[in-house]
Amino acid sequence: MIRHIVFFKLKDNSKDNKQRIKDIILPLKDKINVIKFYQVGINFSNEDRAYDLALVSDFDSVDDLESYAVHPEHLKVISQLKSELATTKVIDFEY
Repeated sequence: MIRHIVFFKLKDNSKDNKQRIKDIILPLKDKINVIKFYQVGINFSNEDRAYDLALVSDFDSVDDLESYAVHPEHLKVISQLKSELATTKVIDFEY
């Protein structure tokens, strides 16, 4: 299994905006069939090093992760969020 984790820091990190961004990301789980597990969480930590949202997703293989990365629905979400993001961090690993 492959785990894909993304951290999102938003330009506007208000509670309502965090929920709005989560609502944009979450539906991908029902639109891309190679996703085996998909969870989006809103951070509640007040630490300076904290990010605003996290995405955790699982795939059967690296090929499936790569398929997800270029899937039109995923690319659409990336396009929607690009101007909203201050920064992102990602980690992919096999388990």
